[in-house]
Amino acid sequence: MKRNTILTIAGLVVLVAAVGLADSILGRFTVRILNLSAIYIILALSLNLLNGFTGLFSLGHAGFMAVGAYVSAILTMTPAQKEMNFFLEPIVPILARIQLPFPIALIVAGLCAALAAVLIGVPALRLRDDYLAIATLGFAEIIRVIITNIQSVTNGAQGLKAIPKYSTTWVVWTVAAIAVVFMLALVRSSYGRTMKAVRDDEIAAEAMGIDVFKVKSTSFVISSFMAGVGGALLGHLISTIDPKMFTLMLTFNILLIVVLGGNGSITGSVLGAIIVTVLMEALRFLDMPMNLVFFKTNGLPGLRMVIFSILLMIVVLYRQRGLMGNKEFSWDGVLGIFRRKNSTRNGGRP
Repeated sequence: MKRNTILTIAGLVVLVAAVGLADSILGRFTVRILNLSAIYIILALSLNLLNGFTGLFSLGHAGFMAVGAYVSAILTMTPAQKEMNFFLEPIVPILARIQLPFPIALIVAGLCAALAAVLIGVPALRLRDDYLAIATLGFAEIIRVIITNIQSVTNGAQGLKAIPKYSTTWVVWTVAAIAVVFMLALVRSSYGRTMKAVRDDEIAAEAMGIDVFKVKSTSFVISSFMAGVGGALLGHLISTIDPKMFTLMLTFNILLIVVLGGNGSITGSVLGAIIVTVLMEALRFLDMPMNLVFFKTNGLPGLRMVIFSILLMIVVLYRQRGLMGNKEFSWDGVLGIFRRKNSTRNGGRP
């Protein structure tokens, strides 16, 4: 235990140092990918809470991200920025004068996403499996259509531009660290064990006296809160948002991270978010003109996604439970790998 504590402290020191030096050592593009990875960690954890730990198949994450992104953007923009954006139709007067500090706006964004989950998402939790997925997908589209049509609140299809860039490296990685710690505490608590019981067998859980609907509802609301926070951070990172961003494709990308990392694994979500985000950018050269010895193209838009999909299929075929399965990172497991390697080199002797 003492050894693991020392290793954990050392790892945290290295991580904090890496985050602190990232802006000064790495280029702007690399830092942007790094920060985007942190946001996807938050989003993957929020979806994994539903899919991996509670057993709910939801496809409505993009809708709750949209709520969080728009709420935080409107609450943090200055009156001058709002006037510049809302040139077709003036913004609602009460919103034109409001400007909150970023931390408060971030929390309010998460709470509004959670409220949306209560109002339109919780009634669908009576459904199961594919029916729940279709219902939540429909709710996400309802949110997107509402955002597109309330011109005086969200600026409609034009979206919002010049959003303050509050999602710095320190901010996004601090929030990601809080999300990881929160998920670890939640999963290891008695309530976390209750969620796993509902996931494994709803009938048996209900027979044991567990209020299954309450567990599902609470998990759905917490997940939506985290999705709202992640959407707000995404908006403040790219500084512009519009309804077309929050489509099924965005939910699919997050679901891809969860499946690749492993359903029911917090470590898997973290690794999956980093791998997918980095790999999506590393393969971008495939969409550009290439002149190889036996292969020449003038640019094939979408080839990157084809190659990425093939790699994903290979991983799923040969490791169906994802990179981590439902296992978590532990120092004992890491040190055990080195011990096994040393034992193999010594002919099985310790």
